[in-house]
Amino acid sequence: MTAPGQSATVRRVVTGAPWEEQFGYSRAVELPSGLVLVSGCTSIVDGEIAGGGPYEQAVNSFKVAFAALEQLGLGPSDVVRTRMYLTHARDVDEVGRAHKELFDDVRPAASMIIVSGFVDPSLVVEVEVEAYRGGAAS
Repeated sequence: MTAPGQSATVRRVVTGAPWEEQFGYSRAVELPSGLVLVSGCTSIVDGEIAGGGPYEQAVNSFKVAFAALEQLGLGPSDVVRTRMYLTHARDVDEVGRAHKELFDDVRPAASMIIVSGFVDPSLVVEVEVEAYRGGAAS
């Protein structure tokens, strides 16, 4: 879905998630250079947390990001950078395992950052991805 006020040079993806409207952001934005920035994604699907543990939350969070990329005709192989935010250092191995399974062949630049918490305290992982379209946006 295209966001209101979209220009011919910047494409925006909105998914209808309640916080997008409430806080005024797009799930993803594609710049004319072909760089695609995907906002922080969590394991909330249809208003519910999908998957309880850090591994499951990481996989589901990346799937939310992949769905946004798909709306722009891109996929996991186009990802060039990931950021993983965790509430507990003890979850590094589980989130890292999920990342390896999803990106082992892609090998994007990656960061893993420990934070104090998220909007919903049941969430333990949030991810961001950046992708690149090999050429200018269409």
